[in-house]
Amino acid sequence: MDANFFCNIYDNFQIAKTYYDIGGTLKKMRRISGNIVDVLNSQVYPGTLEVLNGRIVDIIRDGVQYDTYLVPGFIDSHVHIESSMLAPAEFARIAAVHGTVATVSDPHEIANVLGLKGVKYMIENGETVPVKFYFGAPSCVPATPFETSGAAIGPEEIECLLKLEKVKYLAEVMNFPAVINGEPEVFAKIGVAKKYSKPIDGHAPGLRGKDLEKYINAGISTDHESLSKEEAIEKINLGMKVLIREGSAARDFDRLLTLIDAYCDNCMFCSDDKHPDDLVKGHINDMVKRAVNAGIDLMKVLKVACINPVLHYKLQVGLLRKGDDADFLVIDSLRDFNVLKTYINGEIAAENGRTLIPQSAPVKINNFHCAKKNAGDFVVPYSHGDMAVIEAFDGQLITDLLFAKPRVAAGRVLPDADRDILKIVAVNRYGESKASIGFVKNFGLKEGAIASSIAHDSHNIVAVGVTDEHICRAVNLIIDNGGGISAVAADREMVLPLPIAGIMSDGDYSGVAERYAAMTNMAKELGSLLHAPFMTLSFMALLVIPKVKLSDRGLFDGERFEFISLLKES
Repeated sequence: MDANFFCNIYDNFQIAKTYYDIGGTLKKMRRISGNIVDVLNSQVYPGTLEVLNGRIVDIIRDGVQYDTYLVPGFIDSHVHIESSMLAPAEFARIAAVHGTVATVSDPHEIANVLGLKGVKYMIENGETVPVKFYFGAPSCVPATPFETSGAAIGPEEIECLLKLEKVKYLAEVMNFPAVINGEPEVFAKIGVAKKYSKPIDGHAPGLRGKDLEKYINAGISTDHESLSKEEAIEKINLGMKVLIREGSAARDFDRLLTLIDAYCDNCMFCSDDKHPDDLVKGHINDMVKRAVNAGIDLMKVLKVACINPVLHYKLQVGLLRKGDDADFLVIDSLRDFNVLKTYINGEIAAENGRTLIPQSAPVKINNFHCAKKNAGDFVVPYSHGDMAVIEAFDGQLITDLLFAKPRVAAGRVLPDADRDILKIVAVNRYGESKASIGFVKNFGLKEGAIASSIAHDSHNIVAVGVTDEHICRAVNLIIDNGGGISAVAADREMVLPLPIAGIMSDGDYSGVAERYAAMTNMAKELGSLLHAPFMTLSFMALLVIPKVKLSDRGLFDGERFEFISLLKES
């Protein structure tokens, strides 16, 4: 045999190692080298991943010195995609830039508007892009019987959803009083999740002691609403996973970060609600960087950011093991965490701050049926006594209840900008009914009004303003556009249309973020000192978060789960 024969054998061996023939199609093997961060075994070593057909087929250790690091992709363990005001496919385009390869998404925002049709819309839209969207079956549609929603999801619909491969869990059980009191419908939904062996997410701010034990014993496995570190530790000790949240309105990161040292197996990172201007700046990657730079052990942080969600929800997401899906990041350092490349199923989804996922035009679906309003619809006649006032807090979902002497003129209760007591209204967007009216403190507006059809969880229209006329203009801008957010002053107005279910835009992420940022600036020019005025506004109708909120049916006590009067005896 001559040398050429052996050369040919060697060449053919190399070709076979580099290419794989499937159905007549030649697939090229990718080789990606760097310092491999093996979180599951708590080690870092130089090596090369061999990736074929979307999977890691081999991991080769070597002695080469590399400047970059390969880490598992980041996962948002609890997010409402709708709060980004982007359809899933558009959310993916910017999230991938930040190293997000998958999300655990609760679609109860769109479900409250459109029911099963809305959930299936999110699944189908998400399947058009590489980012791996996994969804929950919304357990609280409507969230409570004390508001008007666009749909209802019962145990039969829950079962239809939990049969789907992309539906991994029963989404947050927000009506914790119903669990504690043993109400049959909520337990029927929990029973369906147990039937399919799927996890059950919780939502229980401030719940402690025996009531918390009852809640957890019902099968609830996670919570993202701990109001203190002590509460979070109690939940962990009773068997829960605690999700450390850093969203646009609710920011718990600093308060709960040190949990990771002692309880890294029981924690995950999440954003919950992330508005578009904040999403453009960063996502789970920011939480990872902050945690590591705060002195938390690298492997513990990455376990929280990358590993725990995959294990808890049984996600089809790779963890940098041989045989796994090739879902990983190339980053510059283990301190700065700048994402150089995001790989999903072996393909590059983003590179050097630029998305490689093409934009597409989403289908628009909606449920919006109310006529324009008149300023007279928001008048509050004065009868007697002090008035109840919702006290909002910057960066928090909880509120307090105050009582104040009303400002009265011509027999009407008026907003009082000097005391920062403004009028807040909730308008049913699913049909014609009388507007619900209250008063709120700490929005800070000195003129004008802001309004939104993003109003958790039923997504009626909510508005805050200084005069009835301004409130009316802001509300009518929302109605004219079939949903959106708006801001008005005496001489100007702005609106961001949200034609998908009245809660999402059909535009690109950069344009939506820019428009939203401009509207936030306008709200601040009108006097608001809130970090995210529209996000805070959107939670003023979330009845399941204490202490007092406003639904389209009236002022509501979220601790006693009952309506309360706007005016009371002095």
